[in-house]
Amino acid sequence: MTRIIQKPRGKTVKEVCDIIFSLEKKYDLNHMEIQGVYVWQLVRFYVYLEISKKIEVLGSPQQGKVTLKDKILTFLPFVKNSLFSNPLSGKYHKDILIFDHPRRVIHNGEYKDIYSYFLIDDLNDGNSINTGHSFEVIESPYLNKHYTKKENYIKYNDRILLGSYINKKLANLKLETFEINKIANLQKEIMLNFNIEIDLFNIIKNHILDFKYHYKQYDKLFKKRTPKYIFVVVAYENKSMIAAAKDNGIETIELQHGTIGKYHLGYHYPGSNDKNLNYFPDKILSFGKYWNEVANYPIDKENIMAFGFHYLDETIEIYLDNEKKKNQILFISQGVIGEYLSEFAYNLARKLEESDEKYEIIYKLHSGEYSTWQDNYSYLKKCEKLANFHIIDNNKTSLYELFSKSEYLIGVFSTAIYEGLLFNCKTFILDLPGSEHIDGLVEENYVKKIATVNEFIDLIANFKVNSYDKDFFFKKYDKSFLNNLIKK
Repeated sequence: MTRIIQKPRGKTVKEVCDIIFSLEKKYDLNHMEIQGVYVWQLVRFYVYLEISKKIEVLGSPQQGKVTLKDKILTFLPFVKNSLFSNPLSGKYHKDILIFDHPRRVIHNGEYKDIYSYFLIDDLNDGNSINTGHSFEVIESPYLNKHYTKKENYIKYNDRILLGSYINKKLANLKLETFEINKIANLQKEIMLNFNIEIDLFNIIKNHILDFKYHYKQYDKLFKKRTPKYIFVVVAYENKSMIAAAKDNGIETIELQHGTIGKYHLGYHYPGSNDKNLNYFPDKILSFGKYWNEVANYPIDKENIMAFGFHYLDETIEIYLDNEKKKNQILFISQGVIGEYLSEFAYNLARKLEESDEKYEIIYKLHSGEYSTWQDNYSYLKKCEKLANFHIIDNNKTSLYELFSKSEYLIGVFSTAIYEGLLFNCKTFILDLPGSEHIDGLVEENYVKKIATVNEFIDLIANFKVNSYDKDFFFKKYDKSFLNNLIKK
């Protein structure tokens, strides 16, 4: 008999977020100052993740292994990059600074950040956008390495990161008595509401030290470069940079990089007093109109603009006409739920072995899981022995090619679920923590939510969903939009 997957017990993502929102309202947390810093704005998303891990709502995000040897071998490049590719060196003007996503994938034979590379292409192309906009990319390492080809317009952020690491080791943050009381009271509330131990003092101290050091460095950088615009991917991990840019009168623009919803604490602020927060970007360029309404952003609606996803436009066309492989099931994994998703995949594969029809299962791991899954996912190790199961733990095969050839798609809350809909995949959301992020699709009957293997098997026999406007999720990218956005 196929064992039913056991979800983590306790609170759901929705319940965790609702408690956090209630505490924010009770104590006006997003305006709480410690050491001159709006500290809750810094730690909000991090505390949510910490709570979710401790009560086992979510697992730990999988990350590629960085061994002691790796750290030693990368220390010298860090020092070298800090000396020879320091963004703080020299005093000259740039109209635009781009803080891209550190994770890279191979696109057209080169490692690129898929969310921002088009900016570089368009800014370099005098025929497609106004000439005269000088720019520079500030690139952070991924797993302590830089993968992109070094260009004159790229500076490495290693100097600031290395300086921050050293500063945290040496600096001592002394809190005032009233600040200690504020933190102690909030820590008590969190512990009572979630029945966990959490060291809020250490979390806040580390974030304040990081923020103050980074702020000084970015303030220095912006005074040297005097840019008019800053583009950033994942603004909620770059709050010191956002704050320094705002204080220097620079417009900050975030490029969407993933799923957004009312349970994503990087974007959703339900409090009525939480408009125009100090560390939130001025504008967000979304994938499409759908994303403009899915969260209560702390900025005016006219500053959330449907922009498109250029990488998707450029990559998708060659796969759209591929023929579907009957009964091919594609799983999209994520580190925080990978353990449970892989158990479900194993149980489904074993169940389908009993079927008269032949099914093929493809399990696509997230890049952060490539080097860790064999240690962390015991059920996926069992899947290696199954004839109808294939594990993909590399980037050699395009995810879009997998979508184009798969009849069924199973995931939890990855952005890839929305991309899979562009290929008419019959899509199922496994009812695991985090699936609340996709509830909008479930409610509109664009996808089906399932909890058991048998539910999936029953539904595929007569799969019917509502039709949807694909452009609503991913607008076609238009270069003229960028041209109008950054007028000379």
